[in-house]
Amino acid sequence: MKVLITTTTFAKYSEEPLKILKENGIEYRLNPFGRKLTEEELMKLLDEDEYLGIIAGTEPITAKVMSNSSLKVISRVGVGLENVDLEAAKELGIKVFNTPEGVTEAVTELTVGLILNSLRRLNLCDRRIREGKWEKKMGNLFRGKLLGIIGFGRIGQKVAEISRCFDAKVIFHDIANIESSFARQVSLDYLLENSDIISIHVSGKDEVLSREKLSKTKNGVILINTSRGEAVDENKLYEMLKVGKIAYAGIDVFKSEPYKGRLAELDNVILTPHIGSYALEARILMELSAVKNLIEGIESA
Repeated sequence: MKVLITTTTFAKYSEEPLKILKENGIEYRLNPFGRKLTEEELMKLLDEDEYLGIIAGTEPITAKVMSNSSLKVISRVGVGLENVDLEAAKELGIKVFNTPEGVTEAVTELTVGLILNSLRRLNLCDRRIREGKWEKKMGNLFRGKLLGIIGFGRIGQKVAEISRCFDAKVIFHDIANIESSFARQVSLDYLLENSDIISIHVSGKDEVLSREKLSKTKNGVILINTSRGEAVDENKLYEMLKVGKIAYAGIDVFKSEPYKGRLAELDNVILTPHIGSYALEARILMELSAVKNLIEGIESA
């Protein structure tokens, strides 16, 4: 029984996931390229042996990939499943799992960190000192601010919960009706027009904040995106940051990665290289969960 592990850093921080595979009689092959696989590379690897499962990263697992394989299970290390053709998997009888629990705390803490950085301009102050300049940037408190959360799932709700510890007020927008004892559900336009801080926590590849929607935000808003690069019109975001309509932004995800765009030219934005899940404890938990899902999926196949 063999599985292919395509995530690039699997078991780098703990060998326990590999140990569990061995204890269950499962042979494995690690990603030989050390980077995200292309569709062609993945197909070639799967063609070299009869792999029953993949412990997957973000490589494209298309209908073509699956139909020319022996796969029974796809176990994703992470939350998003946009890289997997779920309809094709269903038709082929391939079970698909993800690991939402592990990423929640990590992305939540990164989000709150980006909010606090944006309020106090921490990265800009650090940059100025490194340039030999002693400039004290006046910031703002989180206390009393109206935080608008777009997407009120696990992460959005956790961000809201922590934000209330700072005495921030919370509203949210979601396509589903969600009951909350500590946040009020509102329309997207109301959220954009009234929020002091906007944090995006959506799934999927839809553009939630188009040029038109971004134009509705109040002057001096702070924008945080740790969910999907496709959710925000990056060109309009750049324009609004440049003139100060958006005062500050914290961006962890981009439409094209690695990111090499114009946002890097601006001082009033902190950019991070898609590190939402990159907390050691969270990473290990996700890998262990992915192995558990894989084993359960194979046993029930």
